[in-house]
Amino acid sequence: MDRIVKGVLNFRQNVYPQHKDLFGTLATGQSPDVLFITCSDSRIDPNLLTGSDPGDLFICRNAGNIIPPHSNETGGMTASIEYAVAVLGVRHIIICGHTDCGAIKGALDPDNLKGLPHVKEWLGHCRSAMEIVRERHTIPLDQGVPHELLNEAIEENVLQQVQHIRTHPAVAAKIATGKVQIHGWIYNIKTGGIRCCQQNDTLFSNFDDQYADIIEQL
Repeated sequence: MDRIVKGVLNFRQNVYPQHKDLFGTLATGQSPDVLFITCSDSRIDPNLLTGSDPGDLFICRNAGNIIPPHSNETGGMTASIEYAVAVLGVRHIIICGHTDCGAIKGALDPDNLKGLPHVKEWLGHCRSAMEIVRERHTIPLDQGVPHELLNEAIEENVLQQVQHIRTHPAVAAKIATGKVQIHGWIYNIKTGGIRCCQQNDTLFSNFDDQYADIIEQL
């Protein structure tokens, strides 16, 4: 906690004064361009990763960067997505998974999650991804997905969450009218690299290749 208190003091004394005008503008409202959905993992910093400022990203975080398919049961993710898309008018949705994801490690074999009933139920939203990996490698139903397939499972989970968010009415409407684009990312903690997919992709590509047209204009 000492480090946190020291950081707050530094923010008040040094950081805030340097960005006083920005915070003054943000004090009366926000208009982020991007809804950034990522894992709660402490190693992920969306603003640091994207070089963005306060007010640029509407950030939602949870274990496994999971987006439950839309239902009539209200949840925090459902409400946040609806607000970001329908009210704030974000134009891009980034779903960012990462290497060495503890949530996906748990999803590989839910039987190992005894004593964590809420975690086990939450990771049920990853089941389609795990079953795809299982089917691809003909793994018996009575066995967990092997740890050596973790990276593949992490990628497949992002692909499935991209599909899940498209079931949310506000998102579906904006996609149909070309007002929202969905991006799937996998952030490599060790290398700092990012692999990407778009909303209709089934495979990931290199970040520089995926966004070559934007990079050329920079």
